[in-house]
Amino acid sequence: MTARQNETQEYKVTFFKTCPLEKGQKIRIEDSRLAGDWEIIDFTPMKVTLRCPFSGKELTKDRMFFVTEEKQDQWPGK
Repeated sequence: MTARQNETQEYKVTFFKTCPLEKGQKIRIEDSRLAGDWEIIDFTPMKVTLRCPFSGKELTKDRMFFVTEEKQDQWPGK
């Protein structure tokens, strides 16, 4: 190993954590093709099942949620 391989540099690094989920949790997805209000019906470490509060449609997707903020708001939205 050369000295150059041992050197570290400072970079702007973005950290992500999956958020804890609860059955019945009301969520709002932003910036996605799934954007909108959903209710968490079930989940595993790898998958999450969502239900649309308007149509009742259920989807099972790879678990991909990250918290951006949590606040009191109307749900479902308009």
